[in-house]
Amino acid sequence: MIGLIIAVILFNFIAFRTNKRLTKNQIVHIWAFTISLQGLADLFIDVKYHGYWYFTKEVVWSSLPALTVLIPPVNMIFLNYYPFGSTLFKRFMYYVYWVIFMLIYEIITLMPEPWGYFNYGWWNLWYSAFVDPFLLMFVLNYYKWICKIEKEIL
Repeated sequence: MIGLIIAVILFNFIAFRTNKRLTKNQIVHIWAFTISLQGLADLFIDVKYHGYWYFTKEVVWSSLPALTVLIPPVNMIFLNYYPFGSTLFKRFMYYVYWVIFMLIYEIITLMPEPWGYFNYGWWNLWYSAFVDPFLLMFVLNYYKWICKIEKEIL
């Protein structure tokens, strides 16, 4: 639990302190989208199929911060520094760095409690390495869609 609390505070501090790109509306959208997507994925992978879980295999209140306030600020940071308008190679490398960061963080979360809070069932790091780039693409495309909608409204 200590590791989760530290991560929530650190990621939120960095996300809101360094944000130069995202409007309040975009932040709300990214948070809602992230919580919805994570909740949907966890409903099946965690609850139904026990691929991974937070703290215990049961649905517990202590996993609520991991489901609501941990990943949205990470997505904010990802979008805030995304190299829009850069070369394809630079954007590709940005994804590579982020996937490496996400995998390292996942390894840290697998530590025993009180530092770790994430546990594997049949899931493993290779699945995350495959899935993480797609999750980042979903977030980026959702952000672009929100920006397009905002322009249409104005």
